Amino acid sequence: MIDKNELSKIVEAYLEGKSNYLVEVKIAPGNIITVEIDNDEGVNIDDCVALSQHIESKFDRNVEDFELTVTSVGLTAPFKTLRQYKKFEGKEVEVLTKKGDKLRGVLKSADEDRFTITVTKKIKQEGVKRKTEIQEDMPFAYDEIKYTKYHLRFK
Repeated sequence: MIDKNELSKIVEAYLEGKSNYLVEVKIAPGNIITVEIDNDEGVNIDDCVALSQHIESKFDRNVEDFELTVTSVGLTAPFKTLRQYKKFEGKEVEVLTKKGDKLRGVLKSADEDRFTITVTKKIKQEGVKRKTEIQEDMPFAYDEIKYTKYHLRFK
């Protein structure tokens, strides 16, 4: 079976200095390999083809056969890297916590330890008929959540 760490190093070395970056390498039984890459401006198909050819040149199919897919991360796929969080700062995201709470808000900031979203809530104030909207910053450690993903709206 192809070693995931070895493959990750090959991909990272190839992408070094380029605008694309590695998000995830998956190797399923039978050497079915999926390499996900991303880019702050979007990944183009030529980048995927070039990386695929580079990976294939590093392995001998006569020694170990494999199936390879190089793809961009889907727009609504959960974030897996800090760089993805940084890419979506200022945009609306959906967060599912490990407690089961699903929240939507604007991704305010992200660093190595945590990220913060600004959530708009409606509250009923005493003596007022209508609910008023307030904004609340909610910080999360990455280990407190199941996923964070871009919230795509169709208007």
